[in-house]
Parts: sequence; C-alpha cells; structure tokens
Amino acid sequence: MSHAPHLRTPSGKERARALGIPFAGEPGPYNAITDVPGVAVGYATLIKGEAVRTGVTAILPRGREGVGSPCAAGFYSLNGNGELTGTHWIEETGSLALPVGITDTHGVGLVHRGLIDWIGANYPALAEKWLLPVVGETWSGYLNDINGPHIQPLHAAHALDAAARGPIEEGSVGGGTGMNCYQYKGGSGTASRVVAYGPHQYTVGAFVQANFGVRTELTIAGVHLGDALRDDNPMSSVRAADAPLPGGSGSVIVVVATDAPLLPAQCKAMARRVSIGLGRTGTSGGHFSGDVFLAFSTANEGALRSDFPDGPPGPDEFDTLRFIPWGRIDPFYAATVQAVEEAVLNSLTANEDMVGRDGHRSPALPRDQVRKLLAARSAAE
Repeated sequence: MSHAPHLRTPSGKERARALGIPFAGEPGPYNAITDVPGVAVGYATLIKGEAVRTGVTAILPRGREGVGSPCAAGFYSLNGNGELTGTHWIEETGSLALPVGITDTHGVGLVHRGLIDWIGANYPALAEKWLLPVVGETWSGYLNDINGPHIQPLHAAHALDAAARGPIEEGSVGGGTGMNCYQYKGGSGTASRVVAYGPHQYTVGAFVQANFGVRTELTIAGVHLGDALRDDNPMSSVRAADAPLPGGSGSVIVVVATDAPLLPAQCKAMARRVSIGLGRTGTSGGHFSGDVFLAFSTANEGALRSDFPDGPPGPDEFDTLRFIPWGRIDPFYAATVQAVEEAVLNSLTANEDMVGRDGHRSPALPRDQVRKLLAARSAAE
C-alpha cells in the first residue's frame, strides 16, 4: 500500500507525518475519518473578496444511502462556549440518524435549515416525520465577515452533495476555512487508527474543526514548542469589542467515528477522551473556546430506530445491540486520543498564510522551523 495519503492531502499539501512527527498507533489507508466504512465527508468553501473566509463541512455517518439509519452516539462538552444542535435527542435516545454539519458560529441556523431542505428534497418520507439535525460551529470572526449573509442553506446542500469516501482535503476548506489554531492558520483536519480485536479489525477516525489554542501552549510529539514559536503572531494584538481578543478563543468541534460495535454510553466515553487528544497538543481548554465532541458507531445497523409505531408490537419486536465489553474498551480510547492529536496537527500543517477581513493575517505553521526544532530535540536525546 502506498503511504502517500499519509503524507499529503489530495491537493498535495503536506500533512503532519511529512514533517517527521512520530505518532503512536497504526493509521488506516487514508489516515482519515473516511477509513471508517461508510463515512463520507464533503465541503463547501467560500473565499470571496477580502472579507469572506467561511464554509460548510458535512459528515454522513453511513453515506447517502444510510441517511435516516441510526448510529449509536454520544457527545461531550469540555467547555460549553459553543453550539452543537440536536444533542438533547442524542442524549435521550443514544442515536444519531442524520448528517452532521459544521460551520462558523453565525451560520448555524442557515446550515440547520439547509440540512432540512436537502433531506426534504432527497428523503421526503423521512422529512414527513421530524428532523433534528446536528450542526456544530467555531468562530471565524478574525478572518471572516461573520455577520454578513454569506453562508446560505444551499451551501449545506453543496457540502452534502460533495460528500465522498476516500482521502479528503484538509486545512482551509469547508467549515474550517476561516479558522485558526494556536494562533496559526487552522481549520479542518482528520486522522484514523486501526484497532485489532481478536480476529477482527476496527477503525477509529477523527475529524476536527480546529480553532483554539494559545501560541505558547503548542506542543508537538510531546515537545513544547510554543515558546520557540512566539514570533509572527498578529492575533496577539487584535482587539474585539474594544478589548484584546483573548488568546485561545474560538472553539473546536471534533467528530469521532468507528465501525466497532459500541453502546451509546461507550460512544459518550470515547467523546470524553477527545479532551486528552487535544491536551496532547498543549491546550488547557480556555473559557472562550467552545469545545464540543461527538462520537458515533456505524455497527448494529437497524437498531436504535425511533419509528412511529403501527399497531401493537409483534412478539419478537426487540432491538439487539452487540457491543465491545467494557473491560475491552481501552484500545479504542487510545485510538481516539491518538487520532485526535494527529488530526489537529494535520489541520495546522496542511495550510498556508491567509489574509481576511480588515487585513487580518493568519500565518501558516512554519513547517521548516518545526522540523528543525523536533530534529534538535531528537538529537539531544
């Protein structure tokens, strides 16, 4: 198998492994959330003039053919200064049946509307019941005219129509277009890990929309680099609402997928482990960052449905869930942590400088400098 997808995105941008960063665990063929069978990801990217830097990301847990078929799911909020719609129903039923949208903070309602419109057009019988789409957000206001009417429902439809399996682009694409991470250009990133379970192999994939972190916190492969990378940090002097823009503000949405059979509570437990993966990159989870995570399992297809009942229940009308025993769950936690850490670093590496509204500039991670710093640390050891 060629390892080119591990090193570069489909457009040729470097990924974190191209910098020589050592990562634990075995990645899947594409080192992406789309290594989980059935999962598809699509983008709508809006870059216009000097002030529009935004977009929409769509994640379809079972692809187009599986819309409406529930997955076991759970979510976790590390810090609630953010939005992820539909979580009350996930908490109630332990299931996720619709595509997930990710965008900027002030585009949530429009993307929510767009998901409903797309499902109504493509799955009218499903839309006749009720729809509670899941839409997450991070704040793009440093680079993007976030209050302008740029995101529209049709962009959600474009992202859904573009959703595909296989290798996916990273960096300034989709909902990640206007985002920053550790006060560098951030955005969309993904990674995966393969977990052996007796004779079986399962995959855990993570997708991040990374818009968080203070520069001085940045840690790569256990090496604290933030102090050595203080230079060229234009975000540190920006003011918002007549006050300095707090370092680390902005938020991060993380979606974790797996084909391992899990209970909803186990999905929620995996979502909690996202916090550890983020922590490995240095963040302390600031007050002005909404850090909200979703995990789902594509196993047990056909279970966890909430269909309208028709007549009395049949004698064998029961759902059955097959699941990993709790005592065997730790390798899946480790895979989650590893994939999230690498996905964040991919979102940073697969990027270039961007200038947006009011001339605000977000510098790209200085890849050559990172290579040198990591090599020097390795030589010293």
